[in-house]
Amino acid sequence: MGKTNNRPLILVTNDDGIEAKGLKELVSVAREFGDVVVISSREAMSGMSHAITIKVPIRVLLIEEEEGFKKYLTSGTPVDGVKLAFHSLLERRPDLVLSGINHGSNSSSSILYSGTMGAAMEGAINHIPSIGFSLLDFKPDADFGASAQVAREVIRMVMEKGLPDGVCLNVNIPAVPLDELKGIRMCNQANGFWKEEFEQRTDPMGHDYYWLTGFFHNREPDGGGSGTDEWALAKHFVSVVPIDTDLTAYSALDKMKTWEMKTWEMKATRNEG
Repeated sequence: MGKTNNRPLILVTNDDGIEAKGLKELVSVAREFGDVVVISSREAMSGMSHAITIKVPIRVLLIEEEEGFKKYLTSGTPVDGVKLAFHSLLERRPDLVLSGINHGSNSSSSILYSGTMGAAMEGAINHIPSIGFSLLDFKPDADFGASAQVAREVIRMVMEKGLPDGVCLNVNIPAVPLDELKGIRMCNQANGFWKEEFEQRTDPMGHDYYWLTGFFHNREPDGGGSGTDEWALAKHFVSVVPIDTDLTAYSALDKMKTWEMKTWEMKATRNEG
């Protein structure tokens, strides 16, 4: 697929599988902005984070093609799909990478587990503006009407303004009708984590196994105030969190440099003895 009328090239993927309703909605919106290439798996890949396939072959099949549009089915993870597209499937580098619309939230620390955001971060690592979209509704037949409108506006702004190199956006959307959304807010990631619980069960053959359950715990008083994604979502705002692929904790770095100095001094003293 060549460049059509100088239109931007947009790569779209997800972690819910190629038949997911959220992916279809995002593809529909993306096609308003440029030529689109889609790559996704047959099965859901939720929770894959930044996983890649290294022990088995990755299969890819072109399943749909028309002017300005291609759709690929892959056996790989969301990040595999992005890598394959960059290095083997696309005729040129895409102008934008979109991931989602995920069925379920990827706010706060959930980003660390998300295949949706793993794909968006892979785009950012490769210096391409990238956005991950998630709707706070896990149902396969969730209503993506409001999400499509949000995606349209965020994509428009990113294509107009651009993003800093190495930064992608984590966009989470409350599961409410469009007229109940209060707006879009730029936020920071809430300080929370998942309290996992493993239920021990027994299968019909009498063998024990474990099923992961749990709940999200927000460590910040009152949900962290108006600056966090969790607060915004609870108030029916769309949350947009800029995510940096540089994971260095700069706020701690200067303090921890003194640890290196003291450790070196101790080693030097031992060597002199």
